[in-house]
Amino acid sequence: MLFLYFYRMKSSAIGIFDSGIGGLTVANAIKNVLPNESIIYFGDTEHLPYGEKSKQSIQVFSKKIIDFLIKKECKIIVIACNSASSATENYINNPLKKTSIINVIDPVVAEVIKICKNYKIGVIGTKATISSNAYEKKIKTLCSNAKIYSLPTPLLAPMIEEGFINETISNTIIDNYLSNKRLANIDHLILACTHYPLIHQEIKDYYQGRVNVIDSANIVANHIAKKLKAKDLLNNSKSTKHHFYVSNYTESFEKSAKFFFKETIKLEEINLFN
Repeated sequence: MLFLYFYRMKSSAIGIFDSGIGGLTVANAIKNVLPNESIIYFGDTEHLPYGEKSKQSIQVFSKKIIDFLIKKECKIIVIACNSASSATENYINNPLKKTSIINVIDPVVAEVIKICKNYKIGVIGTKATISSNAYEKKIKTLCSNAKIYSLPTPLLAPMIEEGFINETISNTIIDNYLSNKRLANIDHLILACTHYPLIHQEIKDYYQGRVNVIDSANIVANHIAKKLKAKDLLNNSKSTKHHFYVSNYTESFEKSAKFFFKETIKLEEINLFN
């Protein structure tokens, strides 16, 4: 019986959720690092963006989605949204101890503290993420003399959702934010939103090598791989099956999802909130 349980858990999917389709950048990174793993993704497109919602609302939405993913028997759940990760800290009770819930903040912080002592670190993200001070609190807990400079960049996620990437509009908005004096003289920049990997290159181009732009999606994917390996839950089978759910379907979301996941996917609408 124990053997069958672990066999089933190994083949179970990785659950991932976000307020919209931005978390597909994390899903794509996980797919690349762990090609044998199946993925169940839920995008709460009905309530996006979480970055403009109250902490209490985000907690309610996140709890319902986590319950859904647990019912799908996911072996690990990734909160692929910085706003949800910061809002649900110390809130979500895991009803099944066998299911680990991972946020996207802690793995990045674990990497940043390796270089925090001697450098100035910038953080950009949604209003909810930046106002929570989640990154600064966690980094300074482990590295008290760290110098952290945070800036809310609320226009970036909707800009990306609308497909404005690598063009005049996106360059103008990015330049306006990054030229803010709060980010002057930083050495490293944390992209504290799962949408931002899609403009990673544009941000790197702005800095022209002067600043190390931290790729959070790959950091999270590698963390998940280590976590599954440590628990002996890596799937050895090459038979994978991905499922993608949204709380409000539109053709534009399905079209945009291709940009985020780097391949054509079919979105299925499911209502968890009535």
